[in-house]
Amino acid sequence: MISNTIDQEIKQAMLAKDQAKLRGLRAIKAALLLAKTEKGSAEEMTEDAEMKILQKLIKQRKESADIYNQQGRADLAVVEEEEIEVIAHFLPKQLERSEVEAVISKIITDSGASSMKDMGKVVGLANKDLAGKADGKLIAEIVKSQLA
Repeated sequence: MISNTIDQEIKQAMLAKDQAKLRGLRAIKAALLLAKTEKGSAEEMTEDAEMKILQKLIKQRKESADIYNQQGRADLAVVEEEEIEVIAHFLPKQLERSEVEAVISKIITDSGASSMKDMGKVVGLANKDLAGKADGKLIAEIVKSQLA
């Protein structure tokens, strides 16, 4: 589980006085704790749920960094990008666009999808297969282009 690893990494970052890593790790820990308490149960989170939380954290930071860059606040954008690097370290390796396209082509063939009406079904299957390995936005974009 990621939670145990995070605690160890926080200790190491504190000893190394690595503020950027510490911020990212604390953000992960806070998000995981929040998700656990939201469910209202003491049961362990699944690895899938943890991956979704990490992806959400990265998405939030990317959006914030984009906004900061648009407003000419590169100093704040750098902070967000440093946290993205720390959080991405705990996600599986992201697939290249060509690899995602190949997986989606196979899903379209296997499911018999032929038109834009099938987009929801294909995106759902692709999100399940590529969970944590590709951005949802990229998946939707590729499905749309292949079904069009």
